[in-house]
Amino acid sequence: MAPPQGPRAPLEFGGPMGAAALMLLLPATVFHLLLAARSGPARLLGPPASLPGLGALWSPRALLLWLVWLGLQAALYLLPARKVAKGLELKDKSRLRYPINGFQALVLTALLVGLGMSAGLPLGALPEMLLPLAFVATLTAFIFSLFLYLKALVAPVSALAPGGNSGNPIYDFFLGRELNPRICSFDFKYFCELRPGLIGWVLINLALLVKEAELRGSPSLAMWLVNGFQLLYVGDALWHEEAVLTTMDITHDGFGFMLAFGDIAWVPFTYSLQAQFLLHHPQPLGLPMAAIICLINAIGYYIFRGANSQKNTFRKNPSDPRVAGLETISTATGRQLLVSGWWGMVRHPNYLGDLIMALAWSLPCGVSHLLPYFYVLYFTALLVHREARDERQCLQKYGLAWQEYCRRVPYRIMPYIY
Repeated sequence: MAPPQGPRAPLEFGGPMGAAALMLLLPATVFHLLLAARSGPARLLGPPASLPGLGALWSPRALLLWLVWLGLQAALYLLPARKVAKGLELKDKSRLRYPINGFQALVLTALLVGLGMSAGLPLGALPEMLLPLAFVATLTAFIFSLFLYLKALVAPVSALAPGGNSGNPIYDFFLGRELNPRICSFDFKYFCELRPGLIGWVLINLALLVKEAELRGSPSLAMWLVNGFQLLYVGDALWHEEAVLTTMDITHDGFGFMLAFGDIAWVPFTYSLQAQFLLHHPQPLGLPMAAIICLINAIGYYIFRGANSQKNTFRKNPSDPRVAGLETISTATGRQLLVSGWWGMVRHPNYLGDLIMALAWSLPCGVSHLLPYFYVLYFTALLVHREARDERQCLQKYGLAWQEYCRRVPYRIMPYIY
């Protein structure tokens, strides 16, 4: 069904040409990083020493492992949840229900992997399968996105996303036409957002740690730090899973290739880059420097968690004693904008905490190579772009109140810098 006629929002990501370029560039970047991490020079810039043949990319064993992984996470998603939350109100005034059991899935996955390892599961063999696993994950993202695009053709107008219905098939395939594609109660976007990719990231990191122990007798301190920092981040995201229901990904963006590829391919295979680098390029790390890096990560996490918790508490109950004394700005929609506390420091303090943690994840890899800092560079660009999208939407939604907020809080992410 065609979307309603009316003024269209400007196309993002460079329109159809930009979307087509990104659908080639993003998978190419994943494979470049995987190859660079295991190469001797470990160059972020420049071509890899050699390109893999099809035999190095395609593996029936990797396909089977990938399908088992997706099936396992889908089965855990369907288990009884500790809580069922309602999403924001949709165009048709309905509110979808979501199981809050992501942390439960993480714990059960860890138990199953632990049992498997005690029974002889060769987890240390997983790092050698990263290329074919990334290949089948990329194929899955393309096939899945085609299914989502075709499904959206028969979706009601009220189910379509604001931005993924330009009429151009390439752009709409990339951005996603349907806001919350479901079969019965199984929500594809919500499932992919925090389950197979994030938990897969932790599993890949663990496999790299196990492989390092097999090669060198014990994991390095740097590898322990990277695993610990990133496990904390994933565990936090899944423990506070309900908060994702108010993010732009869930409330605004359609579910197409951009999110599907990002969730199931980009996240596990590029976010584990530091651990991949350390396996092939071990770095000495003394206790004093390790303590400094831990402090940096703790500061980033304190800002990130404090800002997000304050926002979520205020959204749930503005009268809560923890936020009742904060200063606000009233909007024409009836909502209040926080203008003190964390959200009076910068407009996106959670992004600031995210970036500080990103730096801490890379520092255990030393400073001899730029490659492990790819995540910092990429995440900075991502958050600056996302912040600009947030600004446009908030200005459109809140109007003069948002202009007043920007006047009161001039810095976007970094105090006195940006």
